[in-house]
Amino acid sequence: MRLLNIKNLKFLHCGPVNLQVKATEITGLSGASGSGKSLFLRTLADLEAHEGDIVLDDLNQQSIPAHQWRQKVALLSAETSWWFDTVAEHFEVLSEKNLAALGFTKDCMQWSIARLSSGEKQRLGLLRLLQNEPEVLLLDEPTANLDKHNTQLFEEFVMQYLEEKSASAIWVGHDHEQLKRLSVNSYVMADGGMVNVD
Repeated sequence: MRLLNIKNLKFLHCGPVNLQVKATEITGLSGASGSGKSLFLRTLADLEAHEGDIVLDDLNQQSIPAHQWRQKVALLSAETSWWFDTVAEHFEVLSEKNLAALGFTKDCMQWSIARLSSGEKQRLGLLRLLQNEPEVLLLDEPTANLDKHNTQLFEEFVMQYLEEKSASAIWVGHDHEQLKRLSVNSYVMADGGMVNVD
């Protein structure tokens, strides 16, 4: 079974953190603003300096180039970045089935990025992230800008992806009911450490 193993991880003012995330499972993480949640995800994606070991199955993060690691362990930031003018330019292939699952029709591919709402950017950002079929999803408050209906679509889509690909996810959020509903394990980040709250 696929496993993300985090051992003695230290970054900025946080750590050591020890955590295991298993295939098909979501690990929830909450905590006050500034506690280090987003920094933790960026560290797992090899975007921040850190000490300790981050291992996916038998593959150590430090054994491959960072951009290759991020294809396997992929971060969906709270604010997604877009660098072309239209949606279509950010995708190689995108199925109508996946678009529909997140509430879009295929004509959205012609939309200007400038017209997208924050919630639309988050949902399309997830689809863009999944083009590389990552094995671990790092989700930073992914539904914060979504209404109840689109939040449900997003949650169901992620759960289905994890099942189909035997992938796993770490989901950062402030909605404790959501984290309790989705997560196998839930943690709170405080005082530089992570405490299990199950």
